[in-house]
Amino acid sequence: MTGRSPTLWKAQVRDVTCGDRVKIVEPANVYECTLSDDCFVGPFVEIQKGVRIGARTKVQSHSFICELVEVGEDCFIGHGVMFINDLFSNGGPARGNRTLWKETRIGNRVSIGSNATILPVTICDDVVIGAGAVVTRDIKVAGIYVGNPARFIRPVGPGPAET
Repeated sequence: MTGRSPTLWKAQVRDVTCGDRVKIVEPANVYECTLSDDCFVGPFVEIQKGVRIGARTKVQSHSFICELVEVGEDCFIGHGVMFINDLFSNGGPARGNRTLWKETRIGNRVSIGSNATILPVTICDDVVIGAGAVVTRDIKVAGIYVGNPARFIRPVGPGPAET
């Protein structure tokens, strides 16, 4: 390396309140959060302080769960899912001004497909979010949601009969 040396911070798991049988695959950056019984966290995941993850929830690789997020029980968070708490309401990032950040609440039995983006919203129980969807508004009715912005396409359950 030439020139000045950078300050290096290592990925770490620290100050995590864990239930029984929690599994975290390294490298992961998981800190000051709560992981309930039987949670799984894949590699290259960041879970920030204050986040609460419910029992039996799985978070797949390369996902980012920022502060002010709560995820219910029996949820699935696919690969590369991004949670956002800063809506750039002043035309740019909040730059650490937490009063501008917003909360996200995910219900129970919610599955979020790979590469979805979840803005500060509330999602009710029994919802499926399609891969690549962008959730910009609260979801108050169980069902399957896809697209950008995410929209309801049908209830959860068997689809039309195949012919």
